[in-house]
Amino acid sequence: GRRCVRLAERALCDGVGGVSRPRGTGKASAVGSSQRTMSGGNKLKLAMCQILVGADKAANLATARQAIKDAASKGAQLVSLPECFNSPYATDSFPEYAETIPASASELNADEQPSTAMLIDAAKESKVYLIGGSIPEKDGDGVFNTSVVVSPEGELLAKHRKVHLFDISVPNGITFKESDTLSAGNSITTFDTPFCKVGLGICYDLRFPQLGMLMREQGCKLLVYPGAFNTTTGPPHWELLQRARAVDNQLYVATASPARNPESKYQAWGHSSIVSPWGDVIATTEHDPDTIIAEIDLNRVDEIRQNIPISKQARLDIYSPVSLIHK
Repeated sequence: GRRCVRLAERALCDGVGGVSRPRGTGKASAVGSSQRTMSGGNKLKLAMCQILVGADKAANLATARQAIKDAASKGAQLVSLPECFNSPYATDSFPEYAETIPASASELNADEQPSTAMLIDAAKESKVYLIGGSIPEKDGDGVFNTSVVVSPEGELLAKHRKVHLFDISVPNGITFKESDTLSAGNSITTFDTPFCKVGLGICYDLRFPQLGMLMREQGCKLLVYPGAFNTTTGPPHWELLQRARAVDNQLYVATASPARNPESKYQAWGHSSIVSPWGDVIATTEHDPDTIIAEIDLNRVDEIRQNIPISKQARLDIYSPVSLIHK
């Protein structure tokens, strides 16, 4: 399908209330004059690449590389690919498409680790911070759903293994059990950039507010979740959860989904999005191949946290520890 790039930036003023959001218009929305006057120079241009993923791994890598290049040519400084960008999203495909991931770029074996090799080359070529969506990662006898972060110099900055495995059964909807072939990660992942600290989760991780809260506590102003919600859970929950995490933690949330592949058994919802700390969807798309780009103003995070100081007002003396919630 045709890839179009949408630029969106919104005026976000405390006390004004919500604003409408661009949806599939293919046009840039105007930048509000209030944001021009209120905002400083701490801005970051994000790109979420919603690419079509098929059964051919080499073709998937080529598609991803071109999407990164296209996003960088339009000024993107941080780019994210979707969950499982090199593989069909299917439990029987994960072991088949799995690769090892090196501990550092200097240990890369391009023949055995072609997906990581592409990410390193693309980040260096385009001079962007690159979140490599996720790939099935082989480590010993286990397979993990893993995201790698690469610097503009081609160094591996972080590796996140999906913490919460997608095991659900919705009657007359969808049944899926990642744990049939995947193992869960066990760590919180953040990384530093010159713009801000960024927190990283994968898809189902988005449903767990505790993880987002802990990443905020570690100093994050942006959370990125490569994810592949489906046509059962996507319509009611995908946008809702992003806005909830953004408002809960008073930060930006960005998601990158695969495009919907009509030949795939698993039908991705698409709708990659970028949400402000005020809860507005400042960039989104539908389910076809696309790249969304938005310039975010990180000063807004500080402003909103100052105006609505929930972190200072939290009654930690009466809350149950986060780790005990849902037990």
